[in-house]
Amino acid sequence: MRQSQKLKPQGRVSLIDVAATGERFEHRGRGAISNQTGRFEPETRDPFDDGWGTIEDNAERLETTLTREVAKTIITYNRSPDISFDRTINPYRGCEHGCVYCFARPTHSYQGLSAGLDFESRLFFKPDGPALLRRELSRPSYVVRPIALGMNTDAYQPVERRLKLTRTFLEILAEHNHPVTLLTKSALIQRDIDLIAPLAENGLARVGVSLTTLDPKLARRMEPRAAAPYKRLETIRALSDAGIPVIVMTAPIIPALNEPEMETMLETAAAHGASSAGYVLLRLPYELKDIMHEWLAEHYPDRAARIINLLRDMRGGKDYDANWFERGSGRGTHARLIAQRFQKAARRLGLDAPRPRLRTDLFRPPVSPGGQMRLDL
Repeated sequence: MRQSQKLKPQGRVSLIDVAATGERFEHRGRGAISNQTGRFEPETRDPFDDGWGTIEDNAERLETTLTREVAKTIITYNRSPDISFDRTINPYRGCEHGCVYCFARPTHSYQGLSAGLDFESRLFFKPDGPALLRRELSRPSYVVRPIALGMNTDAYQPVERRLKLTRTFLEILAEHNHPVTLLTKSALIQRDIDLIAPLAENGLARVGVSLTTLDPKLARRMEPRAAAPYKRLETIRALSDAGIPVIVMTAPIIPALNEPEMETMLETAAAHGASSAGYVLLRLPYELKDIMHEWLAEHYPDRAARIINLLRDMRGGKDYDANWFERGSGRGTHARLIAQRFQKAARRLGLDAPRPRLRTDLFRPPVSPGGQMRLDL
């Protein structure tokens, strides 16, 4: 075993640099190329050719495992001023969609796992989450604000069809008239239109649908187990027809890869009923930069160096800049060009309208077992 070479952390990248990212296996239906050790682990292991020729053999099928997680709380709060919500619920850790660009991948390192293949194959779920939600909403100190459902990893995992955790959370929020926002790239959300549409009618819900590309081949490589582009467009139409405000998120924008599609994606989403739009420039925190670099070298060697260099130009020469208000858009000439193109297209298509403000005055908290209703109702 040996540690594979990684790209230089900053500066310009050449085709030779991109080609030197080391040996890799490719797993069918998975996004990441490798399973690099997490950043908190004391040792790094990586496969290499030992002379027996087995490095070229097809990798064994990578099965998805599901682990029960015992959570102490279910609502996670944040204070980031450049994020539009201050609290979220994530029913799952890890994401089987396998999107190679996912900014949440490095969070798997906190579990002692890899941000690579582990992130998309070793999932955790929170069966006690619904009970915790009722308890937290019933606290006298709770101040109602919209809860963002599934912002770290998608709340509509394939396993959600069986576990129905996300649906249970929605049922609780609907029961108590609690405002909620959702962001997904899964067509499975259509299953829950019966819950979301009445919430939206009362000004309590809106949905974001992630649309990264209209190219099926690129989508299959970049987000192998997520809904195909045409299914996401069908989902936008179904949600919109049900009276639910739909925000199309063309995210992430990757220069010289899906960036040329930006206007076409917005036009197509608008034609399917999207009412507003947003975008985020590709973010590469921690291990994600290495995962993305080796994926580009594997699938797009002809433009990998150009993509990496453009990203670094928009991050002050670094792979990632975590500064608030810049991490999602970058800076410099190319970043301004992307922003201007997006704003012009959104304005032309009527996708620049302010997002509807969700109501909080309808909330009715649960009554704790053995407790009494609040006197301020």
